[in-house]
Amino acid sequence: MKQSQLHRLRATYRRRVAAWELTSPELARHLTELSAELNRQVGVLLSRKGEVEAVLVGDAGRLELPDIGRARAGEARLRGLRLVHTHLKSEPLTRDDLTDLALLRLDLVAALGVAPGGLPGVVRWAHLLPENAAGELWRVEEAPSLREVPRDLMAQVTALESELAAAARARPVKGAGRAILVSVSGTDRGAALASLAELRELARTAGVEVIDEVLQLRPKPDPRYLVGKGKLQDIVLRSMQRFADVLIFDRDLTPAQASAIADETELKILDRTQLILDIFAQRATSRDGKLQVELAQLRYRLPRLQGRGDSLSRLAGGIGGRGPGETKLEVDRRRVRDHIARLEREVDSLTRVRALRRSRRNRKQMPAVALVGYTNAGKSTLLNALTYASSLVEDKLFATLDPLSRRLKFPEERELIVTDTVGFLENLPKDLVAAFRATLEELAEADLLVLVLDGADPGHEAKLAAVESVLAELGLAEIPRLLAVNKCDLLPAGAGEALARSLGGLAIAADRREGLDALLDAIQRRLWHAPPVDVPRVHALPEPLDDAEARHAAL
Repeated sequence: MKQSQLHRLRATYRRRVAAWELTSPELARHLTELSAELNRQVGVLLSRKGEVEAVLVGDAGRLELPDIGRARAGEARLRGLRLVHTHLKSEPLTRDDLTDLALLRLDLVAALGVAPGGLPGVVRWAHLLPENAAGELWRVEEAPSLREVPRDLMAQVTALESELAAAARARPVKGAGRAILVSVSGTDRGAALASLAELRELARTAGVEVIDEVLQLRPKPDPRYLVGKGKLQDIVLRSMQRFADVLIFDRDLTPAQASAIADETELKILDRTQLILDIFAQRATSRDGKLQVELAQLRYRLPRLQGRGDSLSRLAGGIGGRGPGETKLEVDRRRVRDHIARLEREVDSLTRVRALRRSRRNRKQMPAVALVGYTNAGKSTLLNALTYASSLVEDKLFATLDPLSRRLKFPEERELIVTDTVGFLENLPKDLVAAFRATLEELAEADLLVLVLDGADPGHEAKLAAVESVLAELGLAEIPRLLAVNKCDLLPAGAGEALARSLGGLAIAADRREGLDALLDAIQRRLWHAPPVDVPRVHALPEPLDDAEARHAAL
């Protein structure tokens, strides 16, 4: 640019407009004349006092806004700045204009069309809207000239800010935050909706209020943002209007994806594994459970500890690698690794203790039956129905985390141990499986697995396949099993029995204690090859188990 042009741009800072007007006719003509001469967009950021806070020069198609900090802006307040800039071809407000309006929470964004001769032409402006049923984020208006712009436009902005503040005060504060769920899947919409429904249940179990859901079908996830940058911006804009503070993704994010998404938003970012680990952390009550959850969390977080790259490392050696020693990041990583090693030693100790319990039980020749299945299939309810135990029962995922064992006595002095185990989940996080090996390895010692299936779940076939897959991954596919189709009382008459026959299982309703006689007969035949009995005499006898076993031993 010429020195005379730079001088005129600097002189823009001396101009003032009335607090109530969008811009003055003099400032508008000054901007459009400069824009026509430079063949670039030119704009200003105006304060509510009418003072010029910044002068901006872009290219012919867009304008880059400077970093204007976080002063004043919040979910109940606007920035106190308005952007007035030129459009060389009098084109409408662009997506970038509206995105800047929302992300920076500007009072408004206005575009002055450049008419022939560099005169101000059509005026278009947009401002944010409070949360509404239509889901609209902003309102765009226009006038043929600056003279036609409403004189009370800035008063409308002040009233809008009052509405935003009232909405924020009226919004109830709940649980662990307000979340938007984001699911990215292939072309199978039905499977994607089922996955999103499960994510919703996980969020509810974690105490998170779900305020919106986003489903995107694409052949391949975006390698950087998972959903693509444009879609991510849409999600961030939606989160600002709905006052969300958490984004929960239905896939596990790579460290690079988590970092890239965090750079685009100030919201808390969680993926599926983090959400499950948070639920386990809430549910763990025993020392064993807390220990294993902590180990899983640390294993998950270790590769996600990031710094500024190898350029700051003092451990590489050679040129540029000599210096004072470890960086803060490397110290953090080393401490996490040391902590993981200590926890793994404690888990190994748990393994030895549980092995001792198993050997003691084996000496008594007491068979073990483990209740396995998808989370929230009714395993705890079945344990309570069989043994009159008092295991926690909730209509939530992973209500049971610390396994509970009870003794079951049959006629003819036959006894066995029944254990309620942690529920399975499709794509169970590998860090969680590894950390819970001291618990899950007990399943390998079971003489019989009773696979509990929620027959009333529309997706029961997929969940049965998921449980079979997890059992195979754990090396438990060869253990004898018995299928119990639960919650048949929620199906039409006869439908539960038909479903159980088609799957080769038994129909039960654990909460009503229906179908338990047939289940117990089947267990007897599998374990002792015994004939069925008319009325099994079953009850819990916790005395032979020590206190720890009676509370939470995984047998």
